[in-house]
Amino acid sequence: MTKDDLLALLWQNADSYISGEELAKLLSVSRTAVWKTIGQLREVGYSIESVPNRGYRLLSESDVLSEEGIRRHLRHQELELRVYKTISSTNTVLKSLAAEGAPAGLSLVAGEQTAGRGRMGRSFYSPADSGLYLSLLLRPGMSAVEATRLTACAAVAAAETIEALSGKQAQIKWVNDILVDGRKVCGILTEASVDCENGMMRHVIIGIGVNTHVPKADFPEELKSIAGAAFGAQNIPELRCRLAAGILDALAEYTKTPDAPAVFAGYRRRSLVLGKAVNILSPGKDPVPAEVLDLLEDYSLLVRLPDGSTAKLNSGEVSVRVDDQH
Repeated sequence: MTKDDLLALLWQNADSYISGEELAKLLSVSRTAVWKTIGQLREVGYSIESVPNRGYRLLSESDVLSEEGIRRHLRHQELELRVYKTISSTNTVLKSLAAEGAPAGLSLVAGEQTAGRGRMGRSFYSPADSGLYLSLLLRPGMSAVEATRLTACAAVAAAETIEALSGKQAQIKWVNDILVDGRKVCGILTEASVDCENGMMRHVIIGIGVNTHVPKADFPEELKSIAGAAFGAQNIPELRCRLAAGILDALAEYTKTPDAPAVFAGYRRRSLVLGKAVNILSPGKDPVPAEVLDLLEDYSLLVRLPDGSTAKLNSGEVSVRVDDQH
């Protein structure tokens, strides 16, 4: 018997009691072995109640992030996983490992970041027990100008996994934010090391942070109006392990052929900005109003400007104008 064997039975009976005698019989071990393994599961964070004459009960709110838990749901077992309770930043640490020659497929997964990073030098709020933070190392052998396709792969992978687990619709706000019920629940940061001689990427790190639930202390004041939780009040067994496995599996598939029509179709179908009035945001400049006419195959936006001319946006950010949200 392994911890996984016992845990699987407890999850099958989550929130219900099952006797030590029955567990021992089902697992063909002694009741003492069951008792010892229950203790080991409690030590790593699982909430398991025990009541005389009733047995053991695993509370469905248990959401322990572990390599074993992720691998239970992971199809791409070839991926190397390193799981942390707390880390400075999965992207920062993986960047150092990549420079030291770490192989493609190395994935860092954490339940908390103390120095999480977002786009344009922003910090990324990453509290314990209410989010999932992961980074995947790729060595794709493609030019730097194609990096946007990998970000699109990440957006589709995160959105479809959130949808599959939550039953809610996820939308993508160009270029890399995922929204559920109008609130940002996921951010993506893609970073690359480029060979200046040939313009090819030495490696790419895709970082994804998901707000699974509202933090116990709530979001900081500056985030309350925009941040949300992908799973609200839902209690889903092994949520973060299943979420990590689903995202990594989808990433492993999509990044093999990032120009595949299915990736573009999945991104376009979930686009929040198509046909919308937006503001184009550039650092140090006033917002520029525009209308989004189309999403092009290289994931740039075709927009109409106030003077009637059109322009192609390859990078930057947009915000949907309040008067156009409905």
